[in-house]
Amino acid sequence: MNWEDTPAEAEFREEVRAFIRDRFPSEYVPDPEAEHSLEPEDVFGYNWPVDRVSDDPVRREAARRWAATLAERGWIAPHWPTEYGGAGLSALEEFILQEEMMRAGVPTVNGIGAFLLGPTVLEHGTEQQKSEHLPRIARGETTWAQGFSEPGSGSDLASLRTRAVRDGDDYVVDGQKVWTSLGQYADWLFVLVRTDPDAEKPHRGITFLLVDVTTPGVTVRPIEDIRGDAPFCEIFFEGARVPVANRVGEENRGWYVAMTALSFERAGIGATIKYEQALARLIEYTRSEEGRRYLRDDLGALRHEIAQRYTEIRMLYNLARYTVSRQATGEVPGYEASVNQLFSAELHQRLARTGAKVFGRYGQLWQRDDAPLGATFTHMRMDSVAATFLGGTSEIQRNVIATRGLNLPRA
Repeated sequence: MNWEDTPAEAEFREEVRAFIRDRFPSEYVPDPEAEHSLEPEDVFGYNWPVDRVSDDPVRREAARRWAATLAERGWIAPHWPTEYGGAGLSALEEFILQEEMMRAGVPTVNGIGAFLLGPTVLEHGTEQQKSEHLPRIARGETTWAQGFSEPGSGSDLASLRTRAVRDGDDYVVDGQKVWTSLGQYADWLFVLVRTDPDAEKPHRGITFLLVDVTTPGVTVRPIEDIRGDAPFCEIFFEGARVPVANRVGEENRGWYVAMTALSFERAGIGATIKYEQALARLIEYTRSEEGRRYLRDDLGALRHEIAQRYTEIRMLYNLARYTVSRQATGEVPGYEASVNQLFSAELHQRLARTGAKVFGRYGQLWQRDDAPLGATFTHMRMDSVAATFLGGTSEIQRNVIATRGLNLPRA
């Protein structure tokens, strides 16, 4: 396949580069100690949902100014229709915008609300839900988190037990969610709840709700991870009343709404650029005078392994381009997005191990100050532990590929 830009796409790419160069706030600088997220779409040193509520007034205002600057162009949610605050860009133009932001090392804005919830509401939501929520996301005024996983219901999501009982114009919600990425920084949640405990098939008794985190009965507690940071949280619902008007799609049909959301979740470009830049820095470092002081003596034995990682990163780029080409024809990513997710997650772990091995015993250093290459691959190795179950485990992805892509029978 030929992924070369058309003349119009090349012109748009130059427009994006100029915009970033001229409009990105100079005071919004990377925080090298930031460990707020494990997501592969993150730009090192930034985490916009956290930065927008930072205790540092300079960082907080710079993050909000960057959001306002992007919102002027509709580039927080570039693929959305203009009436909801988007720019009406094509899927390929949105891909170019995200790619250039990652390459420039500047953060995207409003992550999960813009690229996951928004498209889902556009497809399944009511006009009231679209007009109430989408413009606020597109202006960077509200942030969202995904409340799907539960204790004992992660990969087997259809077994979730959080209950919602209809009471007049409200649902009364009781239960617990866990591993909710950046939920402690979110203004709103989109949550799967069980509304028919007697459904013949578990996934047919699930409903998709939008929940304001300030709702009485909603409690958010951060969870510390292996790195000592808190990129996610657990959420408790105790008699929380959620308006029926906040239901997306039909009652007991929320599973199908959620599958739309998860398809969008698995179709990103950010991981490719992140891995590509990390490997490029590693190779450059191995050739530097400083690098020779800290590298293992038998580095030559790893040359083939480094070359293999480079090849795999180029493969991942092509998978991402193929996925977005499907979106460009109006299709929702299906099993192709699972191929992308699976390959990306396992490559994340292989790249982290390769990079750490290059430094031998120095690959154990955690503090970034004075560590070779700022302990990049030590931290990446810790990040990558969760890669094969974030956004769906490798086993689930393989099942999707087998049944939806290869039409194999279910076990």
